[in-house]
Amino acid sequence: MIIDFWGVRGSIPTPLTDQQIKSKIQAVVQRISPKDLVSQDARQAFLDKLPNWVNGTIGGNTSCVHLKNKNGTNFILDAGSGLRGLGKKLVKNKENKFHIFFSHFHWDHIQGLPFFDPIFNPNAEIHFYSPKENLQTLLEDQSESPYFPVSMRAMTKKNMYFHILKEDSLEIDGTKISLKKMFHPGDSYSYSFEEDGKKFVYATDVELNELHINSQENQKFFLNSDVLILDSQYTDLEALEKANWGHSSFSYGIEFAISCKVKKLFFFHHEPMYDDKKLYTILQNAKMYAEYVDSNRLQIYLAKEGLSVKI
Repeated sequence: MIIDFWGVRGSIPTPLTDQQIKSKIQAVVQRISPKDLVSQDARQAFLDKLPNWVNGTIGGNTSCVHLKNKNGTNFILDAGSGLRGLGKKLVKNKENKFHIFFSHFHWDHIQGLPFFDPIFNPNAEIHFYSPKENLQTLLEDQSESPYFPVSMRAMTKKNMYFHILKEDSLEIDGTKISLKKMFHPGDSYSYSFEEDGKKFVYATDVELNELHINSQENQKFFLNSDVLILDSQYTDLEALEKANWGHSSFSYGIEFAISCKVKKLFFFHHEPMYDDKKLYTILQNAKMYAEYVDSNRLQIYLAKEGLSVKI
């Protein structure tokens, strides 16, 4: 299985600001010296040594993750604004069959759908999945007037399929898929994908506390995940101040991942107010906390647009 990140922000798309770009440029200028410019190799070595927050960006698109299984099947997890870029790549690669799973239907998880180019392709076959019985209506309503100029109902063709899921497993092209309802206002569903003994879980918009961490049902669903993408939008203080808003802190995420014997944890659904430097500072603090509470050294990463992970 190959996982590609196309949208990693929470709540609202967050492009880089003018000041954030200037801060990156200033950081480069402060670090560079004449010896770093003498050759192409020297320039590349200089770039490679720059801090992560300077050399690139986490990204500002809302939730969208692409999963391709060993048979080349395209699974898409949520349809935030990152879906636009993914759609263009899939069209370029002449892909024409897609399985789109929705965690829930807050705008930051569906707003990219009207900009997904394959929707306008009469030869594309698109399958939509959710436990919500009004799945088709939920998707179509966001593109109705006065919200959007082109009605999705006009695009709904015989090659669009709407699947209402139950809380059990299904199999698509050799991949076993399970789902679990988690705590979030209006509910949110996490998805598990298993293939050839490997397990990947997508768990965005999840509020964790000690009760959820110790839940036997949660332990069973998340146990031994090779990769876990997990909501970690808040700091610990914000998680206390915004209780019941439906998001988790990095420390709860770490404790949860350790208790479930997760191998690799990817922080996801990043706070839109946090710039790249703040997010990498959170990652550094998270790694120190994980070393303190876990002797097995859980591997922790920031979900970043453009990042590809192979299981």
